[in-house]
Amino acid sequence: MLSKSFFLTIVLAIALSSCGIFSSLQSNTSITPNNSFILGSNKHGKFSAKLTNVSKQPLEIELKPIDGNATLLKTVEPNETVKVNVPSNTAIIIKNNSNDTVSVDLNVKGDTGLSMTYKK
Repeated sequence: MLSKSFFLTIVLAIALSSCGIFSSLQSNTSITPNNSFILGSNKHGKFSAKLTNVSKQPLEIELKPIDGNATLLKTVEPNETVKVNVPSNTAIIIKNNSNDTVSVDLNVKGDTGLSMTYKK
């Protein structure tokens, strides 16, 4: 017969593993010339994104609330890594203003129920 403490441990482990605040995703994303990658243009909780520009061109990072205007947060130089804390219901926009395809490594933690789209 299983003990109560063992049963409670199993239940707690299942509850914690299914909790969205402990979710994460990792991606290497390519962005074609003069295009943007938009992460989180849907309703969602807060998340953080560790972003590494693994390209030879700089990238612009903007934040845009669902019902607001985009604001430039930072220009990320080649081989630079930044961490961005993104509020609830706000998208992070990674803009490639160059004539080259660029690549970015993303490590996202927090709410990962995020839309992912490209836009010119």
